[in-house]
Formats: sequence, structure tokens, C-alpha cells
Amino acid sequence: MPDPKDPRHNAAWRAAQQWQERARQARPGGNAGGLRLFFTWLVFGALMIVGVVLGLFFLLVGWAMLPILRYRMKKRMERMRADQAEDVGGSFHYRETRYREPRSGEGRRHEQQVLEGDYEIKDADRDDEWR
Repeated sequence: MPDPKDPRHNAAWRAAQQWQERARQARPGGNAGGLRLFFTWLVFGALMIVGVVLGLFFLLVGWAMLPILRYRMKKRMERMRADQAEDVGGSFHYRETRYREPRSGEGRRHEQQVLEGDYEIKDADRDDEWR
């Protein structure tokens, strides 16, 4: 009488055995597999070396470009400060047009609106009348 706890009667165990058989049949011949593995590692190592060399090259190019980029950013900031600076002795009309005109640096529109007018302070007595 077959033992019900025997793993050979289990469907999963039989499927695993079939997978092992297929893997043994598909396995290449001994020496050719080792040679193939060696060349695979050789190609992988060569690609890693090429990648490291390219990475170092781009790092050095980036470092070489930093002073140029810093100079350009410095000039751009000076231009922005000059655009936003107010004329000390200028008239009202000049300041008004400078505030209202759109600034189009890098394609964006910046518009600064200034609220001007007459303001008065309400008395506390008058404030009570409205309540």
C-alpha cells in the first residue's frame, strides 16, 4: 500500500523532478561551458573598464567647464541686478514704466505691480458707527 506522505506522490515534487531532468539535458558539454563562461566574464570586465574610463573622462570635462559656467552665471546675475535696479534720481514716470514692463529673461514673463494711491487711517470713533 502506497504511503500518502511519500513526497514522490506529490504533484509539485513530480514537477520539480521533471524540471531537473530538463535542466540536465539542456546543460552544455563540460569544457565548452567553462570557456563560454570565461569569455562572458572577460567581456563584462572590459565593459566595466570602458565605463569607468568614460565616467572619469566626463567628470574631468565637467570640472574643466565649471569656471566657464561660473563666469557666465556671474554675468547673468549682474545683468539681472542691473535690470532690477532703480534709478536714484529718476522721475515717477520712469519708475512706473520700469516696474510695469515685463521682464523676459529666459522666455518667462515677470510682472511686478506696484499699488499706489492715497491712504487714510480710520478713526476708532468712525469705526464704531458702522457697527
